[in-house]
Amino acid sequence: MTEQVVHSPKADSAPRPRRLTAEARKKSILKAARQAFIETGDVSGTTIKLIAERGGISEGVIYRHFESKDQLFYEAVVEPLREAVDKLVAATEVVDLDEPLTPERQLQTMNGLYRQLISTLEEILPLLGLVLFGDPKVARRFYRKHFAVAMDRLAEAWREVEDRYGFEFESPDVSARAVMGIALILALESRHNDLFNRDRAITLVSESTVKGFFPTIEPNRRRR
Repeated sequence: MTEQVVHSPKADSAPRPRRLTAEARKKSILKAARQAFIETGDVSGTTIKLIAERGGISEGVIYRHFESKDQLFYEAVVEPLREAVDKLVAATEVVDLDEPLTPERQLQTMNGLYRQLISTLEEILPLLGLVLFGDPKVARRFYRKHFAVAMDRLAEAWREVEDRYGFEFESPDVSARAVMGIALILALESRHNDLFNRDRAITLVSESTVKGFFPTIEPNRRRR
């Protein structure tokens, strides 16, 4: 005799998914929006419909949490980017140390600064591209209020070192921007070049930044 298995409706029914809290739903929408903006690389071309598809929700759900696509863009892209740039500002503070400054310490500090800058920049490259190469008004405002602040803080730290040890930096504001530019290129290399040797590059640029990129030209030593 074949034993019959009785299935109760309760046993067969799949457990209902837990409803997200308003805060959790908002975070999931922001994540979907961030992905959609990065995928298209264009704010104008990113629709609420596409964001809804990426989040597996309806457009109506999005509008219950956000008034417009502009608000979504600001909270999904600009705000986390601002927070990341704040990390860059914090990273520059390592330059101004209370410990005695020696050539070895100077090189070590520069190496650590480059590592922090490159790591943070590599993490935010997609968002940075969206903001700085998107709407000119948004780009200008973000650059002035946040990105330039990080470079100005780096220059300020170098001026404090200058005052403490009695030597002069040549245009610390320009030097700070040069360091940030180098870090940005190395971040791009790290992200897109599989053959890039990050540790070697950081070592070389740290030494070059501290010592100067080009040796003093001595005409009498010219090779013939």
